[in-house]
This record gives sequence, C-alpha cells and structure tokens, in this order.
Amino acid sequence: MNSLSHVFRRLAFGLCATLCVSTAHAASATSYKVGATASGSPFTFLDIKSNSIQGVMVDVAQAVGKAGGFTSQIEQTNFAALIPSLTSEKLDFISAGMLKTEERKKVVDFSSPVYAYGEGLIISADDNAAYPDLSPLKDQVVGVQAGTIFYDQLNKLGIFKEIRTYDSIGEMIRDLSLGRIKAAVGDQPVVAYQIRQNLFKGVKLAADYKPTNVGEVCLVVRKGDTETLERLNQAIASIKADGTLANILKKWGLDAQVNL
Repeated sequence: MNSLSHVFRRLAFGLCATLCVSTAHAASATSYKVGATASGSPFTFLDIKSNSIQGVMVDVAQAVGKAGGFTSQIEQTNFAALIPSLTSEKLDFISAGMLKTEERKKVVDFSSPVYAYGEGLIISADDNAAYPDLSPLKDQVVGVQAGTIFYDQLNKLGIFKEIRTYDSIGEMIRDLSLGRIKAAVGDQPVVAYQIRQNLFKGVKLAADYKPTNVGEVCLVVRKGDTETLERLNQAIASIKADGTLANILKKWGLDAQVNL
C-alpha cells in the first residue's frame, strides 16, 4: 500500500510539474505577432527604403516587448482586417493608430492608453477665417476619411451641404488644395506631421480650432485575453515611468498631446 501510494505521489508530482511548466511557458511567450498597418505617418507607415512598417506604434510595440520580455513580430495588415485578424488568432495584439471606441470595446479589449488626441480641422493655407468649432462651415462641402469616428461626428452635426468621404488623408488633402471642398477633418497629429514634412502643401491646420472628439490610442488584444492585457499594461506602465514612451513621442513630434 505504501509502495502504491509512493507511485501515485510521484505521478502526481510529475503531472503538476508538467502543468506548471506549461502555464509558465504560456505566461512568458517570447514572441508576439503584432498587427500594424500603413495608415499614416507618424503612427504607422511604410518606409520605402527598408520596405517595412515604421512609426510611433511600431516603436511602442518594440519598447513594450523589451519591457515585457518578449519580441514583437510586426505583421503588415490592412486597417479593416486588423480586428478580424486578431479575433481569429492570426495576431496576438494590435499596435496601430486605432482609437478606443465603445463599438470596438464590444469585440476587443484595450490596454492603458499610450497617446490621446482629437480631430484637426484642415483648411486652405490662404483661409484666414476663424474656426473655433465647425459651425462656420455650415452649408459648406467638407471632407473626411471613410470609416473613421470623425465621419460619424460630421454626420451627426447635420449642418453641411455635403460630406465627401475619402479612402486616405492624402486624397482628401488633394481635393482641399484644389478647392473641391471647403475644409476637412482628420487625425490632428497625422496631418500636423505631414505638413511639417512638407508632404501636404497648400493647406494648414486651423490654429484656433478646439477638438471635441478626443480619443485614446491603445494596444488592442482579443476579448477576454487578460493574460496578454496584463502583461502589456505592466510594460506600458514601465515605459511611461522610465521616460521611454515620452522619448518615442518626442522622436515623432508628438510630445504635445492631450494629458492621459
């Protein structure tokens, strides 16, 4: 009987050790597949020289990986396919210029914020009118990028003659510079960066405009993936505390931001 008990104890110990090792391995994965998309500088864009995705959120993914003890394998994914790729487990988390919204929170979970910003109002360079808000654009034709939260914002106002949608900010800016639309609404830091790089000419951001649709950029994980979420949040706290995140934002000209 004692011999049999000894055998059972050995088997139980071995099973426990195996389960513990498996759990520890799952909790300390050394590599994550990270979804990013060339949606626009400075968050994520295609660097032609290296033929790779670069930008703020790529740097954030790498820094979080270093702080969290894993490597971030960047996977180029179309913006519309990011969440489906995440939920189907083709990606482990998303690091892109994706704002946290109530609608998205229904299907995915968001980390602590890494950046916060609102919309910018883009006008012609020779437009010197005052734009503290969007009301001066009543009965005008305005532009916005399709599928963004800013389209919903403009649509709800219901004051415009027409709202034209564009697949990219670049196409929208082109129509603005050609006088086809009076103004446009888009991601303020993306537009500001492009203007500073002389990529958007003939336009400017309305200096007196105050954003009302402020959102948070976060890392995104599968709904209920608390293990990955906790690991990312701990890493984000670390890169905030040691100044790494601040340096990344400064590198890309995003050090002026809405307080988190």
